[in-house]
Amino acid sequence: MNRITQLFKEKKNNILSIYYTAGYPGLGDTVAIAEALQKAGADMLEIGFPYSDPVADGPVIQATSKQALDNGMDLNLLFEQLKELRKNVTIPVLLMGYVNPVLQYGVENFCKACAAVGIDGCIVPDLPMVEYEEFYKDAFLENGLSNIFLVTPQTSVERIHKIDGLSNGFIYLLSASATTGKNLEVSDTTTTYFSRIAEMNLNNPTLIGFGINSKETFNKACKYANGGIIGTAFVKALHAGYLEENISEFMKEFTS
Repeated sequence: MNRITQLFKEKKNNILSIYYTAGYPGLGDTVAIAEALQKAGADMLEIGFPYSDPVADGPVIQATSKQALDNGMDLNLLFEQLKELRKNVTIPVLLMGYVNPVLQYGVENFCKACAAVGIDGCIVPDLPMVEYEEFYKDAFLENGLSNIFLVTPQTSVERIHKIDGLSNGFIYLLSASATTGKNLEVSDTTTTYFSRIAEMNLNNPTLIGFGINSKETFNKACKYANGGIIGTAFVKALHAGYLEENISEFMKEFTS
């Protein structure tokens, strides 16, 4: 049982996962941010590896990705940094990014590198499900990695059940089919969508992402899923520096 599975077994609701970009704001900040987030009460972390064409990301995360690349971040350096991760960080940690850098690194090598530094899962939104199932599933499973699939309001019931069958961690529910950084607006349409997913009684737990930027929006997400994912709002908080102080202050809103 990996750390993701263990987390959802021990905590059923109000799970708080935080996304940030490796190598931002400073090239050497990756592990320090992880340690500070755990100390401040995060349940799970998603570390983004930067890419030059982050089409699904909003302008804030795009800017952090560019800054991280300009700082010199790449997968080789990230895995080197993450050798220090498990000295102090015990909560689940995932890597999130686009498929192109993973293919360049080599999928099997990528999975082995993840396992070697204690990564529990990956979110690769543009990795086609059929390719994962046919070519890469074994490499993920052999290295104890959960591959996290995304569901949008337009995802068919048939595809959702297929995703549920392939998943072994959680399912990432996008609040809308848009780029990151939008506000979570629980309209009649999104309420129907979230309720429909909840009523499917999926085998895997769910987390809602995109647009969670306050305790109010986090609580809304937790009404319909096991928890929420915060990205854009958190990386904005990192911009000012003073990492541990800023992280502690940011997290108080969600953990108090």
